[in-house]
Amino acid sequence: MKNRIQELRRQRGWSQADLASQLGVSRQTVNALERGRYDPSLPLAFTIARLFGAAIEEVFEPDPD
Repeated sequence: MKNRIQELRRQRGWSQADLASQLGVSRQTVNALERGRYDPSLPLAFTIARLFGAAIEEVFEPDPD
């Protein structure tokens, strides 16, 4: 799944650690999310979207296949 987490985080001037703290996850989890190596649970995806003030579809995009 593609996402815009890194772009949205950088727009706000947050580090990965800042975002991780706000989400209650580890910095490694944020790194894995940004690199597309980890797909978040549905509750975490909604939390991420809410934190950025965006619809979930504005943050996450399913892979085309």
